[in-house]
Amino acid sequence: MKPWPYPLWLAHRGAGKIAPENTLAAFRAGAGFGYRAFECDVKLSRDGEAFLLHDDTLERTSSGQGSPAAQDWADLARLDAGAWHSPPYAAEPLPRFAQVAAFCQANGCMLNVEIKPCPGDEVRTGAAVAREAARLWRGALPPLLSSFKPEALAAARDAEPTLPRALLLDQLWDGWWQAAEQLDVVAVITNYRLMDGALIKRLHGRGWRALVYTVNDEAVAKRLIADGIDGIITDAVDRLRPV
Repeated sequence: MKPWPYPLWLAHRGAGKIAPENTLAAFRAGAGFGYRAFECDVKLSRDGEAFLLHDDTLERTSSGQGSPAAQDWADLARLDAGAWHSPPYAAEPLPRFAQVAAFCQANGCMLNVEIKPCPGDEVRTGAAVAREAARLWRGALPPLLSSFKPEALAAARDAEPTLPRALLLDQLWDGWWQAAEQLDVVAVITNYRLMDGALIKRLHGRGWRALVYTVNDEAVAKRLIADGIDGIITDAVDRLRPV
């Protein structure tokens, strides 16, 4: 396998339980616990701005309503993305992808970018996020692009073929191996319940790295590390400290 430049431990959505997920506050919190690699979700506004948000709608983690894909960035930028979590984070804004890139590069942090398109926006989002990542990390070690949506990863591959890609899996659906080969991935990221020593060995035999989400139990983490896992995404940044 090729050398793997990313740390073993990645903080999920920044430190998305301790602070509002997918905000700069969450990244700062994760960095405060010693994390130097993060996972986040990136999607597009109607006018093409790449920004951080997990859901297909705004209600759960912001003061907005409806689909972000139907709204321009000028309106999304005015939303409160912190008060839902706790009062100290009131008025925390949705961050642009460019802001997170600046934070990571200023602090020597690595990033796993989940391309998280709103329904029907897979191709546009995959291509745009890849182009923006290539621009923001020009001359630096790029982030790992991942997605549950093969169409989004294919668009990212076509737009910026040199960027590393990973297929995300919440189940081992028929044809996933062939899809990973066609997408020319460098890694496969699964729900941790799907991953065991045999699958890690199979992935490594193909030259792919094996990563998992979302591990919050120390015993599970130790088992996976003993099996040779390459990356662990966790919410428990205050309990599972990177070594």
